[in-house]
Amino acid sequence: MKQNLWLRQLLALVRKEFQQIVRDPSSYLVAGVLPFVFLLLFGYGITLDAGILRLAVLNESGGRHSLDLAADFAHSPWFSTRGVSGMDEAARLMRDSEVQGILVFRQDFDATLDRGGVGELQVLVDGSEPNTAQYIQSYSQGLVTRWQTTALPGGVAAEPPINVQPRFWFNPAAKSVQFLVPGAITVIMTLIGTLLTSLVFAREWERGTMEAMFATPVSRMQLLLGKLIPYFCMGMFSMALCATAAVLLFAVPFRGSLWILLLLSSVFMLSALGQGLLISVSLRGQLVAAEAGLFSGFLPALLLSGFVFDINSMPPALQAITRLLPASYFNTCLRTIFLTGDVWAIFAPSLAFMGLLAAILLGLVYKNLVKRLDV
Repeated sequence: MKQNLWLRQLLALVRKEFQQIVRDPSSYLVAGVLPFVFLLLFGYGITLDAGILRLAVLNESGGRHSLDLAADFAHSPWFSTRGVSGMDEAARLMRDSEVQGILVFRQDFDATLDRGGVGELQVLVDGSEPNTAQYIQSYSQGLVTRWQTTALPGGVAAEPPINVQPRFWFNPAAKSVQFLVPGAITVIMTLIGTLLTSLVFAREWERGTMEAMFATPVSRMQLLLGKLIPYFCMGMFSMALCATAAVLLFAVPFRGSLWILLLLSSVFMLSALGQGLLISVSLRGQLVAAEAGLFSGFLPALLLSGFVFDINSMPPALQAITRLLPASYFNTCLRTIFLTGDVWAIFAPSLAFMGLLAAILLGLVYKNLVKRLDV
């Protein structure tokens, strides 16, 4: 009898919990939507492959061998090439991230091969993305080896007729830490800006203190700024701490301007805060707000900003989504200002997008922050 009573009580509790799960919309998100989205994301969207690699080709030789090898690069499934007239133009394209590598045929390349010598082929790669740089280096070596076995008399001898000289720009040692640390700063700033602030107003609603604030004579703008300013200061403090640690602890070079870093960080922080506050003012439960902040802010910054996975290797649909994420712009700007320097061709459009997004999001927060309990 006691066992039957205990079992009925247990079944009643289980039934009650299932009913609560069914009535809670966030349960569907955690149990059904998130696993399916992540499975699709990791299965189809995120890959460690390099995708199409962009190369600038500087042919100072102009002979038949260099033109034939350059054509092999152009028709390769791994590379997309564009010709340049000089090293200054090639360096500008690399600095502005329009190409990821430079293929240089020296003036004596064809003449050296014709007389049986070793031709020098230089491959300059953007070391700010070591994974992509390694792909360019290995694919170039493989393509050159295949070409010289078929195009040159005698194939590959004990000493190959072409010597591929790889060289890394912006990150000469090709250390992954110099690539990962700026991306980690992006994730940390998103964590403070979006995930933490998504709980700000939701916490007030759950504690019942929002009604007390509505009873005071403070205006909506005062409420907004009262929540915005402390987290903005926290984000700027974290940015200063992270930048100092990156340079002093991890030996990441800083080649840009501190004032531009402050400007970039401030504009990105405003957009992240706007996203978090919009979530918080729209959702009155901390659990749902935290899930929304995690799903819309932290995880995209981790997976889709270029922090770990190369955006160029993602499908076109996901690449379009990354163009709507402020974290992807901020991540690119951080890597540029640390490893390359002040490149306004990258900073200007990123600042314009992040600034516009911040204005839209904060405007929506102000519009939805209505001092009425029935809204």
